[in-house]
Amino acid sequence: MQPEPEAVLEMDAVFPDQETETGPDMKHRPLSAVSAAIFHDGRFLLVRRGRAPAKGLYAFPGGRVEQGESLADAVRREVMEETGATLTGVDHLVDLDIVAEDDTDRVEFVLSVHIAGFAGGDIAPGDDADAVAWLTIDEMARLPLAGSVLEIARQIAEEQASCGS
Repeated sequence: MQPEPEAVLEMDAVFPDQETETGPDMKHRPLSAVSAAIFHDGRFLLVRRGRAPAKGLYAFPGGRVEQGESLADAVRREVMEETGATLTGVDHLVDLDIVAEDDTDRVEFVLSVHIAGFAGGDIAPGDDADAVAWLTIDEMARLPLAGSVLEIARQIAEEQASCGS
């Protein structure tokens, strides 16, 4: 089904440098997204996703980068919207290709994972988060998690422990 011409124009206005996929021969550029691994007092702040992708899975808070927004600003905005937390020291950690749930041959998002410090805030689920919680590595291991969340959390916790933080 072809989108209405107005819808294509509207998408082009929002993402002018991105081509939309409308057929098997059309190119697709992944959307830019961010997440934040927030480690505080031996626990990570996670959200249970309320919408696709990864609906029902626990993940670091995050979401899509808006046009003209820096990655660090997107991290701060998304974390505030989903959890109510404010951050300090937002630093890039790794970029991950996230494949489409309906087509594993297509990269849907390039997720820029950041590490950040917790500055404060009233923690509560918001935006597309069904739940929010501070969790230890052991607690995380017993939950349904998105992608490489546990691997990244373990790496951060080990680095923090070796630094004496």
